Amino acid sequence: MKHKMEAATIGCPLKPKDFASDQEVKWCPGCGDYAVLNAVQRALVELNVKKEDVTFISGIGCSSRFPYYMDTYGFHTIHGRGVAIATGVKVANPELSVWVVAGDGDALAIGGNHFIHAIRRNVNLNFLLFNNEIYGLTKGQYSPTSERGKITKSSPHGTVESPFNPLELAIGAHSSFYARVPDTDVKLMTQVMVEAEKHEGLSLIEILQNCVIFNDKVHAAITAKESKADNQLILEHGKPMLFGAEKNKGLRLKGLELEVVCIGENGITADDVLVHDEKLENPTLHYLLSRMSLPEFPIAMGVIRNVEAAVYDKSLHAQISKEQENSKFKSLNDLYLSGNTFRIN
Repeated sequence: MKHKMEAATIGCPLKPKDFASDQEVKWCPGCGDYAVLNAVQRALVELNVKKEDVTFISGIGCSSRFPYYMDTYGFHTIHGRGVAIATGVKVANPELSVWVVAGDGDALAIGGNHFIHAIRRNVNLNFLLFNNEIYGLTKGQYSPTSERGKITKSSPHGTVESPFNPLELAIGAHSSFYARVPDTDVKLMTQVMVEAEKHEGLSLIEILQNCVIFNDKVHAAITAKESKADNQLILEHGKPMLFGAEKNKGLRLKGLELEVVCIGENGITADDVLVHDEKLENPTLHYLLSRMSLPEFPIAMGVIRNVEAAVYDKSLHAQISKEQENSKFKSLNDLYLSGNTFRIN
């Protein structure tokens, strides 16, 4: 069975615009979804796949218009069920590169059960989770990722719930690949999407996406030009976890907790800074990275975890093949015509 990225390659390289459909893109001006669409098209070009070997499956929400804007196969499904249908698509045709597109409400509220079980099964999918911490399509209700106290149309006095951290959920479901990216960095998004497609198993990418109408600047402290150097930790496998405009800040372990240190202060050197290892089987450090929050810590960006694990669709087809080899019935007709039968004239 082929890897996700090994869908048949093409002789004449395509360009990002070749993956754009003839449909007018209808998102609000300034919406972060435009940048995500651009990054996906760039990633598919870099992966050098045929358009007919790719499919996009979505549920309900602003982001779920995605299949209309891609000149590939696609299916706009029902609320919260995109990943369930995508699982069926992947099992039916393992050679397809299957991408799931969902918002935080679609994936984590009505679709929460499907979300965690697709991760638990490790279905060979790419899951793009657009997290703007609000319901945008239905006009501004709070979502499972909205901060506690968030005032919205459905919580006029502020929410009294704690939000989900999608990556913590993924860890709890034994995710083999998860990453986080901002919608303001097309280059990083593209790189992470390429790595997601190369990974065998469910690749979850949380995209910090901005809704300019109902939750504008929700991620501004992380993505603003003047603050992003101090508030983003761009992880690279095998490299020290450094951040800041001068790359003089880093992370180290203090007991069972992370702490921010400055190189040159209190005898701290570059050797004291943790080196990122996305391949660690033990998810403890990856869990700590996924939980970091402002203002005490920067937000971890890039690929946080990328490990090998049994793949659901691959294991299922291997099981089917084995049973077919061992079965005395080689077809449904053999089964139907076995035992006592009679003919009606």
